[in-house]
Amino acid sequence: MELYLDANATTPVLPQARAAALAAMAEEYGNPSSTHGSGLRARALLDRVRDTARRVLAVPTGELLFTSGATEGIQTAVLSALVALRQREAAGQALPRRLLYGATEHKAVPSALRHWNALLGLDLDVQAIPVDREGRHDLAWLRTQAQDAGLVCTMAANNETGVVSDLDGIAAALAGSPALWLVDGVQALGKLPLKLVERRIDYAPFSGHKLYAPKGIGLLYVREGAPLTPLQAGGGQEGGLRAGTENMAGIAALGAVLEALASGTVFAPAPVLEARRQQLVAALREAFPGIVFNTPLGNSLPTTLNFSVPGVATARLLELFDAEGLRLSGGSACGAAQAQPSPVLQAMGLPAAQTTSAIRLSFGAADDAALTDEACARLRACGARLREEPEPVEVDLPIESLGGLLRAMPQARLIDVRDADERAAEPVPAGFAAEWPAMRAVPLPSLPALLAELRALPADTPVVFVCRSGARSARAARALRQQGHAAAWSLAGGLDRVAAAEAAASA
Repeated sequence: MELYLDANATTPVLPQARAAALAAMAEEYGNPSSTHGSGLRARALLDRVRDTARRVLAVPTGELLFTSGATEGIQTAVLSALVALRQREAAGQALPRRLLYGATEHKAVPSALRHWNALLGLDLDVQAIPVDREGRHDLAWLRTQAQDAGLVCTMAANNETGVVSDLDGIAAALAGSPALWLVDGVQALGKLPLKLVERRIDYAPFSGHKLYAPKGIGLLYVREGAPLTPLQAGGGQEGGLRAGTENMAGIAALGAVLEALASGTVFAPAPVLEARRQQLVAALREAFPGIVFNTPLGNSLPTTLNFSVPGVATARLLELFDAEGLRLSGGSACGAAQAQPSPVLQAMGLPAAQTTSAIRLSFGAADDAALTDEACARLRACGARLREEPEPVEVDLPIESLGGLLRAMPQARLIDVRDADERAAEPVPAGFAAEWPAMRAVPLPSLPALLAELRALPADTPVVFVCRSGARSARAARALRQQGHAAAWSLAGGLDRVAAAEAAASA
C-alpha cells in the first residue's frame, strides 16, 4: 500500500470536497452570470463560498477573487503593483529602484517579477532578500532596502522546509516604506493565523490543491485600497476583476474545505500534528543515525520535515523510500525534474553534504494516526535496508564509451528501466533514439524476472541499463553483477545527461 507523504506538493481531495464538486456539476450547474433560476442558484453558491473564505481568513473588507491557483494570484498581484508603479512614472513621480522577494521564495514569484518588470519596461532591480541558516529573512537588510522598494514578496511558510516567516518582524521592517507587500499564503492556510488585515498585507494568494481541494482553484486576497489590475479581461466576471466563467465545481469543493476548516472537526489541531511529527522524527533518527534536520523544528510547520543523511544522495534515499511504498520528495514538485540541489537550501547557506541528500517529508492535517504509525515502521525498515547493503560497486559507463562498446559487441543489450509513465512523459532524446533504436523497455519492478533471463546470457555479453538520472539503472546493474554477470553497466548520468549534451550540441 502506498503511503503518501508529499502533502506540500499536493493533497488528495477531501471526501466532502469531492461530493460538493459533484453536486455543483449535477445540481448547481448554472452559469452564475445568468439571471434565471439555475444561474441564481450557482450565484448563491459562489457567494456562500466567498463569505466562508472571508470568515476563515478574517477579512471582512478587501477583494477576494477566485483564481485558478496561486500562480495566477501571484501574477495578478505582481501585475497590479507594477502597473501602479508605471502609472506613477507616467504622472511624473519618482519610481522606486527595486523589487524584493525572499531568497527562498517559490520560483513563481521571482519569475513573475522579472516577467512583468521587463514587459512593462520598468527596468527595476529585482533583488533577493537574504535569509539566515534557519531560512528566515534578514530583517535588518530588508529594513534598509525596503525604503526604496516598490513591491516586497515574502512567504508565510516555505513549501520545501516548512520554515515559518516572521511576518510581524517583516511588517515592522516595512514601516515607513512605500512598498506594497505580497505574502504567499499557500502553505499557511489552515495552519497559521495570517492576520492579513492587522498586518496590512496587500496581496495574499492561496491554492486549493495544497489543502484538500482540487487542482485548478485558488483565491487571491487584495487589501482594500491596494491597486488591482485584472490579469485577464472578458465578460466581467468577479466584478470585472477576473474574467472567465467561474470554475463552479472547484469553488464548491474549496467551499467544503473552508467549511471543514471553520468547523474545527475535520483537521487535526496543531498539538496533535506536532506529536505526529515527533513520532516521525524519532523513527528517522532510529533509521538514519547520522540524520540532520535542515530547519529548526520549533520554527517550522508541524506537518513538514526537511532532512538530510550526509553521504547518501537524495536519489538513493528516494529509491529506498519508493521501494517501501513511501512517497516523499527531494524538494518542491515544480523543481523535481531538474535533479539538482535545492536552491532553497543553497540560499540558506547549507553545506553540500546536506543539499545533495535533502528529503522533504510532508503530511496532511486530515491524515490519521494510523498513517503516521505505518510510516514510522517503514522508515525504520528503510534504515535497516541501507545498513545491510554492501559497499556500492562502480558500474557507471560514460556516454562517451557507450558507442564503442555497443559497436564492438553488437550482441550487447541496452535496457531502459524507467516506468511507462516516465517514458511517455520524457521520450528518449532524439539523437540517442536514432543511434540506438533497439533499446528494450523493462520497468524496474519487473527486474527479478529480467535478471533471471539475463543470467542465461554468455558471461561476456555487456548489459547496459538506462534510466532518467542513472540512479535506478545503477541499482539494476549492481543487482545483475551480484548474480555473477560481471559485464553489467549503468549509463552514467542517465538520459538527463544525454539530453543536456544533445541540447548543448544543437545550441
